[in-house]
Amino acid sequence: MGHIELRDLHDDDLDAVFEMMRDPESVALAAFTAQDPDDRAAFDAWIARQRAAVDVALFVVTENGGFAGTAAAFTIDGDREVTYWIARHAQGRGVATAALRLLMSREPVRPLFARVAAHNAPSRAVLAKAGFTEVSRDDAFAPGLGREVEEIVLALVPTLE
Repeated sequence: MGHIELRDLHDDDLDAVFEMMRDPESVALAAFTAQDPDDRAAFDAWIARQRAAVDVALFVVTENGGFAGTAAAFTIDGDREVTYWIARHAQGRGVATAALRLLMSREPVRPLFARVAAHNAPSRAVLAKAGFTEVSRDDAFAPGLGREVEEIVLALVPTLE
């Protein structure tokens, strides 16, 4: 793993983000994705909404200055959640763990929440390394798979000193 940073998303990142988010193996792991990952118009509309939302902090993950994925924090139903998507070429080398830690350092709100498909063992491991613990499980529709899957909700809570 090289030097990992988070930076603001730029217009010239959009093609790389779109390509990353339509990789079939990654979509199968992530599960909770776009209904049609190949629909560029839907992607463009979704990313425009994310960029315009005041409660969304959206970043590009870079490794040695090159595109390695995305990381974001957002509010849903009053809870602050984090998410990340690491490009396949950068997976399995600690990039997600480093990116998540950087994102957590920018987010003062605790608890922080994350959601993951139960079958996504790599992402569950990243969240556990960062201190997230499971708080609930439920079945949820996964557009990336076209079926229900078990979804795990995890939380990072403040520690008592």
